[in-house]
Amino acid sequence: MIKRALFLLLLSSAGLASAAQLTDMETRWLTAGSAVLGYAKQELKLPIDITVQPQARPTDVPLALGFQDGRCKLVLSMRGNPNAEDVLAGVPAEQQALMIEAMVAHEIGHCWRYAQGVWHVLPAGFEESSQPALKQAQALRLTRREEGFADLVALAWTQRRHPQQYTAVAAWMRQVRQPASAASAIGSHGTLPWLQLAPSGAAFDPAQPLFEQAASLWRQGLLRDE
Repeated sequence: MIKRALFLLLLSSAGLASAAQLTDMETRWLTAGSAVLGYAKQELKLPIDITVQPQARPTDVPLALGFQDGRCKLVLSMRGNPNAEDVLAGVPAEQQALMIEAMVAHEIGHCWRYAQGVWHVLPAGFEESSQPALKQAQALRLTRREEGFADLVALAWTQRRHPQQYTAVAAWMRQVRQPASAASAIGSHGTLPWLQLAPSGAAFDPAQPLFEQAASLWRQGLLRDE
């Protein structure tokens, strides 16, 4: 009943009149992420809109976050996307909703950073390297930092909501982030320096707010990444 109420809230926020306007896959993903989105919208008051693309482009990932006019845009690109659920390949059917929920929490981590006005900003006590860097290399570094923070938010959320399933979610995230080559290890999504800091839920301090739990480990990971 609670999930149904949250799902209806999401439909309203997305400007959709009914679930009939969504595909089965879109409905399943939004339902799986409804607790995260409900928390973000109701408790954190984050400025989130949901956008459903009528046709995915070849390079689109199924779920992404963008920013426009001071608001976060959670974008679903699943229609006409034959690879939309490749990220769940090998995940048992009964665990797929957990992984989708973690992915939504990851995107909420991005939105929180944006809403705080600290997107691509290092925390206090850290400084950018004084060595000149190519624009492309710098862009990859900035993106990787944000991906590392968002991955930790996903894990902190999982520990908070599904502690018994933490090991499975963390292992899946490490698998997804496992570099295919040395180059991809330092690419925009090379977040293992952060994921390795949280092999179990015990890495997170439950006395801290959710995003501070992630930020504490993120700062440690920055030392490794840099």
